[in-house]
Amino acid sequence: MQFDYEKNPQSIESKSFEIIRALVNLGQFNREQQQIVMRVIHSLGLPQLAEQIRFSAQACESGLHALAHDCPILCDVEMVRQGITKRMITQQPMCFLNHADTVERAKLSGETRTMAALESWRDQLAGSVVIIGNAPTALFRLLEMLAAGADKPALIIGMPVGFVGAAESKSALWEHHTSLGIECITLLGREGGSAVAAATCNALLRCLRGEYY
Repeated sequence: MQFDYEKNPQSIESKSFEIIRALVNLGQFNREQQQIVMRVIHSLGLPQLAEQIRFSAQACESGLHALAHDCPILCDVEMVRQGITKRMITQQPMCFLNHADTVERAKLSGETRTMAALESWRDQLAGSVVIIGNAPTALFRLLEMLAAGADKPALIIGMPVGFVGAAESKSALWEHHTSLGIECITLLGREGGSAVAAATCNALLRCLRGEYY
């Protein structure tokens, strides 16, 4: 059995972004934002998501500067951590979800492990890039921590997915990012997930390397 299909990875990627540009009006976005929007659409196969993406005023600039200086990359789940393109970074992304102290803390408090894991983020938050692609509870907890005076990350990529709390947590991030003094990129609504959150960070890393489509 044989099929006629494109096998060259560069050709596949290039053609994919040609199609996205033909389907979506990207004129409202700057150069770096366009790269992120296309990666988000590419990750989920949904051109209409361009209408749901939100960038704070200096989100890309702040994220690029932090990543260029090897900032900590904090991930809510292992799927996000594994999705970061390792050839583009020198410092491994961190996820504390499965650490023994996180598991114990969650049992004692009766909260989700993704919430409990954020306690281990405190010493790493300042100037970091935070990527939340799975757990709305983690995003809500992070906002609570920041409101209580925790150190501010350089960028929050908040794109949890689901039917309970996902849309609400992203709306809260977008509504309060200015008052909290934080930069963020988010995808409003129920859509999101580990792949699209990691793809957003990867898009910034590609921009640092001069890889634009």
